[in-house]
Amino acid sequence: MAKAGNVTEKENGMDYAEHDRTYANFLWLTKWTIASVAAVLIAMLAGFFGGMGLVGGLLVFIILMIVAYFIV
Repeated sequence: MAKAGNVTEKENGMDYAEHDRTYANFLWLTKWTIASVAAVLIAMLAGFFGGMGLVGGLLVFIILMIVAYFIV
């Protein structure tokens, strides 16, 4: 039986570098999905209830996504 400190990356079959890259990509996609959904909901709110219509809602969405690019 191998000791706990003796196990290397190759022996246990885990590719930790690939795992870290996959997790980083997952976090990136999750952040941008949340930002996009929030922007769509706010744009729909502005377009439907704010009286801005389709063009105004689209403009609000574009502005919010530009802001999200600098914040997220």
